Amino acid sequence: MITTTPRRPSRAAALLAGLSLPFLAAGAAQASIPAGWSDPDPVSTITVLWMLVGIPIGIIVLITLLVYLPALAKGERLLPGQPAADDEWFGGPRKGTDELADPDTDESKAGATGGRW
Repeated sequence: MITTTPRRPSRAAALLAGLSLPFLAAGAAQASIPAGWSDPDPVSTITVLWMLVGIPIGIIVLITLLVYLPALAKGERLLPGQPAADDEWFGGPRKGTDELADPDTDESKAGATGGRW
């Protein structure tokens, strides 16, 4: 009978060492600014909030207005639950479905579609 030793502790140590490498390499981020580079002023919290929150919300509001303003200018109703505008049949009769001819006989194809096998 062959007995194997468990390898879980060595695998866990290797995984832990592999995951800790990026954090060890991040220590270089604390280095001083190289010569010749500018030392920028710190950015205020208000500026960060304006850039990360205010500008995206402004863009969303602008796009929403560009979408809804033409419909509002036409007087269309935009709220859900309200009756929609009249149906429009592009290329259809101008006065509505009253212009469509009713079938005269059973073989007449006026006013309906037909299909055969």
